[in-house]
Amino acid sequence: MTGGTGFIGQHLIKKLHSNVRLLSRRIHPKYDTVVCDLSHDSIPDDVLDGVDTVVHLAGFAHDMRDANKCRKLYQKINVEATVQLAKLAVKSGVSRFVFLSSVKAGGNSFSSDCLTEDCQRCPEGVYGETKREAEIELLKIGKESSMRVSIIRSSLVYGPNVKGNLEKMFLGIKRGWFPPLPETKNKKSLIHVDDLVKAILLVTYDSRANGEIFIATDGRIYSSREIYTTLCNIAERPVPNWSVPKILFKIASLLSPRIKYKVDKLLGDECYSSEKLEALGFRADKTLKEMNETDF
Repeated sequence: MTGGTGFIGQHLIKKLHSNVRLLSRRIHPKYDTVVCDLSHDSIPDDVLDGVDTVVHLAGFAHDMRDANKCRKLYQKINVEATVQLAKLAVKSGVSRFVFLSSVKAGGNSFSSDCLTEDCQRCPEGVYGETKREAEIELLKIGKESSMRVSIIRSSLVYGPNVKGNLEKMFLGIKRGWFPPLPETKNKKSLIHVDDLVKAILLVTYDSRANGEIFIATDGRIYSSREIYTTLCNIAERPVPNWSVPKILFKIASLLSPRIKYKVDKLLGDECYSSEKLEALGFRADKTLKEMNETDF
């Protein structure tokens, strides 16, 4: 497994009941670890000897430095390292290869419609582009070999020790500086990390998942206002009886492309359907409203 020391990997590793070998930048105290930094190291030829299943979680998602350098890192980690690992898996006789991708690989929803796996649009940003490129290469490798390849496109993940935008929003609410969001009836998809782990395990062992891409969500649709209100309740902060008008967010978005991007992410639609995954028997156990402060 790659990414075993990351947010999702730490939860997945607890559910595995077989021997686990990690490919990681740092040694895990409890598991056999092969140290390898995918940003510049070549994957050792013998790392998959005796391995039956590869779960590839590691990826590069955020960087605010020079755009050209950033793109090279995305390409190196999300595409080149992924393809190298998959080819090595075939060579080593690995039976199953599961790749954690993102809904960004399928593009964003520009309307209130929830996208499915068949609604392939322009991938969102360099992260989505490189994840999509990796998907295409992996499916090709799967078709040209006997190795089963399955891909999970995760929606925004929440749960204990979550990082990223949800963490920033929660901390902002807890500290009293995050603006009360208006009710715009937009649509957002989320998934708890435990349910994402459940989805990963399902596609790993279900032969019907071979050669397929699956979107993973908790099956609920949230508006940004609903997420804001729920996080207020989790943080035990009173929900303001007022909100910042949407027009003010729109005006702010005119100040710079960076602000516009943030406003669009905050109030826009990011709605995805997990019906295909549910057809395999997947059912999410948790929703955002059931969380408490310890989950953040």
